[in-house]
Amino acid sequence: MKIVLLVVSLSAILAASLVFALAGWDSSSMSIHGWIALGLGTFLSLALGGGLMALVFYSARKGYDDRIEVDVPPDQD
Repeated sequence: MKIVLLVVSLSAILAASLVFALAGWDSSSMSIHGWIALGLGTFLSLALGGGLMALVFYSARKGYDDRIEVDVPPDQD
């Protein structure tokens, strides 16, 4: 029952967001400069995300994320 309620709730949210997106899509026009800015922003965001994910995998493979254990000699008083 909980899964059905979750699916229905998420479907309603998706439908409402699609209705609002389609209603606002034709309400205003965007110039060529706006489309260029949108495209560049999307591309740069994806490139930044891809670069950061590459650094995560590089760091994990090289062992930079491993736990550091320091051997401290006991105090000699």
